Amino acid sequence: MVTLWDMGKTVDCQCQAFQLAADVLGHPWSALILTALSAGPRRFGELADTAPGLGTKVLSARLKELEARGLVQRHVEPGPPVRVSYELSECGRGFGQVAEAIQRWGRELTHSKATRARRA
Repeated sequence: MVTLWDMGKTVDCQCQAFQLAADVLGHPWSALILTALSAGPRRFGELADTAPGLGTKVLSARLKELEARGLVQRHVEPGPPVRVSYELSECGRGFGQVAEAIQRWGRELTHSKATRARRA
């Protein structure tokens, strides 16, 4: 276990919960999909439009994975035409705090890199 010195909290990065979260975010496009859904329910095409380069097969696979992990809910409205939308589950909405922390850390990394470059 490691104590985060600036927060006074203990984090066990080898525990199952930490590893599960890291695994979810380690899959390409997962964070982007979760972020897109944080604005509210989206249809498949709307999600595909949020990330040029994200193919429909990968998007479909990621949505299925996120749904299986309980982070995304899939809703089907009977048609015609049938309409399918996706939204964050209650558990998935917790990603917002994680995303803010990652972005904050990323800014620190960017600042640190720029500072080192100026010194060189």
